[in-house]
Amino acid sequence: MLYTLAGGGTLCGVAALVLLIVSTATDFWMQYRYSGSSANQGLWRFCINHKCHAHTITVAFWDATRAFMLLAVLSCFAGVVLGLSAFTNGTKNRRVRTGGIALVLSGFLALLALAIYTGVTVTFFGKRFLDWRFSWSYILGWVAILLAFAAGVFQLCAYRRTTAEPAPSNNQET
Repeated sequence: MLYTLAGGGTLCGVAALVLLIVSTATDFWMQYRYSGSSANQGLWRFCINHKCHAHTITVAFWDATRAFMLLAVLSCFAGVVLGLSAFTNGTKNRRVRTGGIALVLSGFLALLALAIYTGVTVTFFGKRFLDWRFSWSYILGWVAILLAFAAGVFQLCAYRRTTAEPAPSNNQET
């Protein structure tokens, strides 16, 4: 049962890691109309008429969103590595537990990043641009949050399962 829970947690963690990397690196968090042209923006740059430009303004919400997303990627990577190392070295209870905590932390950090981005986008860009919508990278970020939380819960359940099972007895009845 432990290998099933830990394996499921590691598999969900790998999927969450891939989705977090893709959503952080791409430029499709929001799409809108700007001067009659379609435009999109990501965490690192914005594109208008297929020409991309780096964000030149340092705004606190951009920096906070970027920092939380990068920390979420690093935490998810640590959780996946710890989950995989639990299989290679036999079942190490501490590694499974620590990997589960890292994966839950990853989901929480990504949740903070997307909450900040959502709040600012709805209040600021929602008033400025009439024709706007969240795009696929943003949605992948939410899917990654769900997978990271699920992976962490699987890892923590695997840890609880191994600590709850009694150790096999070595008594020989004669």
